[in-house]
Amino acid sequence: MSDDKPGADMVDGVLADWRRERPDLDVSAVAAVGRLTFVAENVVGPAGVRAVERHGIGRGDFDVLATLRRGGPPYTLSPSVLSAELMMSRAGMTKRLDRLEKAGLLTRALDADDRRSFRVSLTDEGRRVVDAALTDLVTALSALVSHLTDAERDGLDRALLALVRAGKESGADTATSGP
Repeated sequence: MSDDKPGADMVDGVLADWRRERPDLDVSAVAAVGRLTFVAENVVGPAGVRAVERHGIGRGDFDVLATLRRGGPPYTLSPSVLSAELMMSRAGMTKRLDRLEKAGLLTRALDADDRRSFRVSLTDEGRRVVDAALTDLVTALSALVSHLTDAERDGLDRALLALVRAGKESGADTATSGP
């Protein structure tokens, strides 16, 4: 692998190698997708994990608490809605809810309208933790994108939205929820 141009990265080296080995293929898509993957896995993901872990929770715990919080008062959902929103198995959700309930960040109570199911609610402490973690997450992500101009940020957002739409059109399993 080699590419000695200034500002070159590992992806440039991979592209140069493939262009040498397979000149019959247009490998330009590898650049965008390779960098997107690298940024997601090595820059954005770790920054998000560090931001929420400072508050004694993991990224998955944050996702549960944030889903409850962003729903607005009374910050209550059923476990099945949480499972669907976060694309988790019900067994996995139960384990996560057990941990968060033990930590005092949420409560579970029988649903008054359907006594066969439960309602999951944020506690005051859960709301405090998720609000603090969200503030740190937004600060960390804002610091990352502050290296882009407004036009670059807007262009990146439009490009990523186009990729999400392309994924949906091609039948890819795409998430619709987030922090």
